Amino acid sequence: MILITGGARSGKSRLAEQFAAKQGDNVLYIATSIVTDDEMAQRIAIHQQTRPAAWQTHEGFSRLGNVIRERGAQHDAIMLECITTMITNLMFENTGDIPAEEMDFVALENKINLQIEQLIEGCQQCPCPVYIVTNEVGFGIVPENLLVRRFRDIAGRVNQRLAAFADEVYLVVSGIELKMKG
Repeated sequence: MILITGGARSGKSRLAEQFAAKQGDNVLYIATSIVTDDEMAQRIAIHQQTRPAAWQTHEGFSRLGNVIRERGAQHDAIMLECITTMITNLMFENTGDIPAEEMDFVALENKINLQIEQLIEGCQQCPCPVYIVTNEVGFGIVPENLLVRRFRDIAGRVNQRLAAFADEVYLVVSGIELKMKG
């Protein structure tokens, strides 16, 4: 498992795509985004157009450990884009329209951690390299909004967990990667 982190528009996805492409043409791209509005649909379309045509795509944000475990032997590499979007989707799937003040963030984080544990196990059992993209959300100011603060906390702890199990970790800033581990 290779973790690639950085801020928005830092170049982390491009780096992950380059690493995956070096493994061969048979890449599985796991896309965790879902269409929520026209802007997101446009962003997803741009990502789809820039990926090599030979790459296969799995769209989804839950039970990804199973996807990696079941499909890893069929591919030269797997790229998962991205953990923070996965966390966002899991949060909304598990809370719906509940106001942030009424959310049980401990139970929510436990559900997310179960998904992350399964993801780590799937990566450990996968015969091909798995490149995981995530956003570094801790470089900014403390958000005023409760839900965003809790998201940032959960995402930060998830990133720490993934980094602990990763064979390599890269930080990307302004298109320049810095190998942090491995």
